[in-house]
Parts: sequence; structure tokens; C-alpha cells
Amino acid sequence: MIGQAYLAGKFTLPGTSITLNRMGYGAMQLAGPQVWGPPRDPEAAIGVLRKAVESGVNHLDTSDFYGPHVTNQLIKRALHPYPKELVIVTKVGYRRGADKSWIPASSRKELVDWIHDNLRNLGVHTLDVVNLRMGGDTGPSEGSIETPLTVLAELKHQGLIRHIGLSNVTPRQIAEAEAITEIVCVQNFYNIAHRGDDGFIDRLTERGIAYVPFFALGGFSPLQSSALDALAVVLEATPMQVALAWLLQRAPNILLIPGTSSLEHLRLNLQAATLRLPSEALADLDAIGRIPGH
Repeated sequence: MIGQAYLAGKFTLPGTSITLNRMGYGAMQLAGPQVWGPPRDPEAAIGVLRKAVESGVNHLDTSDFYGPHVTNQLIKRALHPYPKELVIVTKVGYRRGADKSWIPASSRKELVDWIHDNLRNLGVHTLDVVNLRMGGDTGPSEGSIETPLTVLAELKHQGLIRHIGLSNVTPRQIAEAEAITEIVCVQNFYNIAHRGDDGFIDRLTERGIAYVPFFALGGFSPLQSSALDALAVVLEATPMQVALAWLLQRAPNILLIPGTSSLEHLRLNLQAATLRLPSEALADLDAIGRIPGH
């Protein structure tokens, strides 16, 4: 498994010297059920993080509202002091309610507090990349993001943040954002079956901005899932491997952050870096994308 992440190719974040292996790792699943509380086996979670980095993963996606605080603390335990090439991408803009709910939190005080929580729990003086998470549970919603983004831009000017990205946003919002600060990445919901961002991705590709899809298998209808399962059998791969390989071939600026708490699933996910889908398979996957959803 060593070195598999390198085989997905590399991408340099715009306006930076940060070059990432396109196959990364998302830490959300390291927290307990419903992304709440500690994992059942913290030592196993630490083992997954260490193996990911040993295998060539050089960017981690996390947030201090995972747990809350759990995944950042696990990352610190597992990897601090961090390898020089490791980039940790965190996000702010939400908080967790006592009932495990996800609550928008983008006031100045909330954002400043979350940045300092991330700094403390990760054990760093500056955060590599911070994504501002907007919108709601069902996707982005139009509206100005100037106020919260200006707060992050001020914290960047203070040296607490190196680079800023956006999550769950629309093309209009990134246009607004770029008048305030440079944006290095966009993290939105996108996969084989949910392609509403196709045009958005193409525009970001032209401008060299990274696009990071989440939920590679999220929101599939039963018919879409069964079609993907059947194709995966033909390709002698798992459905997740096919979904990840398709994303890697979709555009050169797409970075992946598949998450897992299992060493075996980590191994399988990283193997997707070497899976090249033939044109026939790509056509079949396009057909899956046209199958009606829910």
C-alpha cells in the first residue's frame, strides 16, 4: 500500500507553492457515530491516520466541529509534529448542538473562536487552509458571504490562516469571494449521480482552482447503486473505487478526500489511484448519471 496516493497525480493550489497528491484523506469518519464523540477504538483511528500519511497522503480534511474537537485531537496525537509536506485543511461555519445537530455559526465571534479552537486542538500556530462552510444541509443557497469571509481574510492577514477555501457554495459566491481574498479550493457535493456542478468544475479547472467533492457515493437511488455495482463487478473493483477513479478522470483539479476508520477500506480507497477507466466504462457511468434519482 505504500506510495499509492502518489499515483493519483499532483495538483498545486493556485498562488501557492503547495503541491498536493490528488488522493487525500477525510477525517470525519474517525469520530463516533453521527460524527459525535470519540471513536470506539481511538488507537485504531490513530493507526489509520498514520498509515494514510505513510502511504503518500499529504493532505487531510478535518474540522473542529467533527466530534466536536475529536478528529483534530486524534490528528494531533497521531501525527504531531507534522511532516513538512503535510497540509491540513479544516473548515468553519458550523457548530454542533447538544442534540448532535449541525447549526450554522458564522458570526465574527464564532468564527474567531473556531479558528483558535482549530489552532489549539491541532497544535499549530497557523492553519494551512481554512474552508468557509456555507449553505444548508441540502446544498448551497444563494446570498452574500462577504461578512463571514471578511473575518477569515482578517485572520489570514494576522497570520493565523495561510490560505482560504469555500465549501457548499455557488459560482456567484466564489465570484464575490475573490474580490475579498484569494480562493484556493472549493468543496461541494458532487459524484457520478449528482452532477449539478459540472459547469462550475469546468470554470474552476480553467482558473486552476482545486475542486474537492464530498460524498463520492452519496445520494444514489437504488437503481443508480445497482448499475454502479454491476459495472464494478465487470471492472473487478469496488463501487467506491470506481466512483473515486471516475472523479480523478473527470478533471485534473479534482482532489479526493475519501474517509474511513478501517485500514482495509483505506487500502482499497488508495488503490483507486491506479484504476484507469476505459472509454466504455466512462460511457456507462455517464448513463448512470442520467438515471432518475429519488
